[in-house]
Amino acid sequence: MSDTTPESYRPDDHLGHRTLLVAAAYVVLRRGDEVLLQLRHGTGYMDGWWGLLAGHVAPGESVHEAAVREAHEEAGVRLAADDLVPLTVLHRFERSGPPVEQRVDVFFLAQRWQGEPTLQEPDKSAQMGWFTLADLPDVVPHERLVLDAVAAGTPLPAVVSLPR
Repeated sequence: MSDTTPESYRPDDHLGHRTLLVAAAYVVLRRGDEVLLQLRHGTGYMDGWWGLLAGHVAPGESVHEAAVREAHEEAGVRLAADDLVPLTVLHRFERSGPPVEQRVDVFFLAQRWQGEPTLQEPDKSAQMGWFTLADLPDVVPHERLVLDAVAAGTPLPAVVSLPR
């Protein structure tokens, strides 16, 4: 690194005129032709819809670490970060929306884990269960996009932009 290369950004570098991205990690826990879903409840977002194991990336945490943590917190299973297979990244945004509506969702496939998945957060999920990819319930739409590609065996682009 040269002497002129800053080691960090100025504290005001991201104020006002820049997009602030909210990052989340998603885990497609797959067992044969089935995926694990949970019925969202009490979250304030898409409650009543089924969704994957997922959650926001904590400060100082990688998306891999977030995926491992969320799988354990939500389903009680242990994943190895090396077993996470990247599926795609979704960039969801509103063209003139607030900074909180700028989202980057990183999706991983996991086919190996330790433990039996069980509902760990009843305040955020009413049910948890295995569903065949051919017969999915009402899944959160941006998650459904990924699951439909997994079901069809169609690779997704590395990055998908989804304006709203």
